[in-house]
Amino acid sequence: MCPRTTGPRSTERLARREREGGFTILELLVVLTILGLLATIATPSYLRYLEVSRYGAAKVQIQSLSQAADLYSYETGRYPSSDEGLTVLVSRPAADVTWNGPYIKKAQMLIDPWGNPYQYRIPGQHGPYDLFSMGPKGQPGQDPDNPDLRSW
Repeated sequence: MCPRTTGPRSTERLARREREGGFTILELLVVLTILGLLATIATPSYLRYLEVSRYGAAKVQIQSLSQAADLYSYETGRYPSSDEGLTVLVSRPAADVTWNGPYIKKAQMLIDPWGNPYQYRIPGQHGPYDLFSMGPKGQPGQDPDNPDLRSW
């Protein structure tokens, strides 16, 4: 007889192995279900905060672009024309000798947080110029009352 397989010690080892076993498939499914429910609950909150932060970023960018356009006007004596657009805040126009820019550091600032270019209209309907974003859908008139998406 082999001493390993018989006697009280072998039953102790067998009982210890059963107690030290891994997770059952049912336990894993319960944990995965709980994690899935938590993700379902947390995701809408996260997406809502993401959208709020995009509006905040658009507001800050519009303020920065407005200040850059005002500085451009102060130094050159005029606001950028409709044909030039906001690109003159980044690079010198060929015929402008009074340009002292760049007035903004990166051309990416001319793009709103939703990936659409900021709209610039001169003369403006609400001031010397109108600077605005068309928002998340990229279409005019979708959120006209939101002050975070316009310069006026």
